[in-house]
Amino acid sequence: MSRTEATLDPRAALGPVPKSMRAGVYRGKGIVRVEEVPVPEVGDGEVLIKVACCGICGTDIKKIFHAYVEPPQILGHEIAGTVAAVGNGVTKWKPGDRVMSFHHIPCGACFYCARRLFSQCPRYKTTGLTGGFSPNGGGFGEYVKAMPWVAERGIVALPRGVSFEQGTFIEPVNTIAKAVQKACIAAGEKVLVMGCGPVGLLLLAVSRLQGATLYTSEPTPERRAKSLQLGASEAFDPTGGKLVEEIRARTDGRGADAVLVAVADPAVVPEAVAAARPGGRILLFAANDPVTKIEFPAAAVGVEEKEILGSYSAAADIQQSAAELVLSGKLPVMDLVTHRFPLDRIQEALELAARPTAESLKILVTHA
Repeated sequence: MSRTEATLDPRAALGPVPKSMRAGVYRGKGIVRVEEVPVPEVGDGEVLIKVACCGICGTDIKKIFHAYVEPPQILGHEIAGTVAAVGNGVTKWKPGDRVMSFHHIPCGACFYCARRLFSQCPRYKTTGLTGGFSPNGGGFGEYVKAMPWVAERGIVALPRGVSFEQGTFIEPVNTIAKAVQKACIAAGEKVLVMGCGPVGLLLLAVSRLQGATLYTSEPTPERRAKSLQLGASEAFDPTGGKLVEEIRARTDGRGADAVLVAVADPAVVPEAVAAARPGGRILLFAANDPVTKIEFPAAAVGVEEKEILGSYSAAADIQQSAAELVLSGKLPVMDLVTHRFPLDRIQEALELAARPTAESLKILVTHA
């Protein structure tokens, strides 16, 4: 956090809300242009947030570079900033409050919510955070509007000692904590994380908090080294073809208790299944697009009783506990940030996120 951010009265710094703003607008496959667009109008029960920064998520990359959504859109959902205005009836928030906001919040009362399947709730599937056009997060714009159900239950306050950059991690850390919980990671278990990008490294860090022993698989030497810095016991290069052998050698020949797959490539799934012990769990975190097909031996599930699990998006009932992992500093999230790009360079930022280098991990888009 800068000295200015720590001492300046945010209400004095905000000033009047403008009629228009700059935003990175998705205009076609692989194309995001910085344009002048209207600032979202705030209605009853809604909250307008001036975005300080927004993380780039793998889901953003899939939507933009694989054209999984129709343009025009203002994407970006890992946001943090300052409340700029509130609508009639809003009592929880006021201009000047430092916050982050989720973009999906469930109803809390339907069939799926009762079974903790929050991401399957019809209300959850309705995006409640927008920068304009069809609601889709909006954090690549300078202002976003939280709709009433998000304004009421999906905004988290950021203490003065927590930077906006840290705040952008609260939503992704929630998704990671949910995945680790769903994979039933427990103390004393041997866990393999496949892929050491930002998601894989967060899966590693959260799993370590459960008391598990972590191994990682990653072809990039720099990322393997980062996983060791963050607590992995050993990091393996899967290109040698001996990953399963290495994992079995460290687990009395059984295989890992759980394998967390943070790679979107379906070709790694058979190896992930093979690396898990009989009765083990394989959680597919990155395989969440509508076109990928995955194959694995039926006997791995039908005979060896391995469990194939999925985990998608955040969980409303761990909102505070997951946020505390970031707010308390228990997770070294800032160690993952390697690049910051101003909005004017958003296309460059997205290109780097889509084709990462050995040095790149988490990329943030910042608003002046």
